[in-house]
Amino acid sequence: MIRYIKGIYSMTFESSIIVENASGIGFEIFIPAGSPLYRYGEGEEIMVYTSMAVKEDDISLYGFHNREALELFELLTTVNGIGAKAAMAILSALSPEELRRAILFEDAKEISRANGVGKKTAERIILELKEKIGKLSGGMTDSGMPAELAGGASAGAGDGSGTDNRVEAINALIALGYSKAEAFSAISQVPEEGLSCEDYIKKALKHLF
Repeated sequence: MIRYIKGIYSMTFESSIIVENASGIGFEIFIPAGSPLYRYGEGEEIMVYTSMAVKEDDISLYGFHNREALELFELLTTVNGIGAKAAMAILSALSPEELRRAILFEDAKEISRANGVGKKTAERIILELKEKIGKLSGGMTDSGMPAELAGGASAGAGDGSGTDNRVEAINALIALGYSKAEAFSAISQVPEEGLSCEDYIKKALKHLF
């Protein structure tokens, strides 16, 4: 199993890149659309975390910019009916953070944004992965709160307001018609601590228009 490749960024194709290692071998690695790996220029040094898929008539490498994205990809492929191509389609449509939030908040609509992924498939992903998602790098805290929100919420925990007001604001945005993933994403982008629920909502709404 090839777990990562270090080398020189050689060229870019529509859905893959070529990385040349020290032996002069060019590895074609398929990567999700929008991956930070596309930002590298020809001749730059690069390291790509990889997962190798072996079939009877094909061996393919799928690459990611960090371990979290790699682990999410491999977790997706454990779901019944989700192969490497479907997992790549999902990670091309949603960032690792967006996918984690969608699974946590059971937002099948968000997951079904991915090409070829219908509502039933999205619901199956949520059902099979919700309990596993927190074990990934950068996943959930022991309390079940996503790590990226827990950091900000802890600052207000002393007065009992930080966490509660953020959660209240999320619920309020959902009541206004936003999806769970949209509400969480908007609130998590508000860096200020100790705000009232109303202020969190006002600031979050700026990220929703």
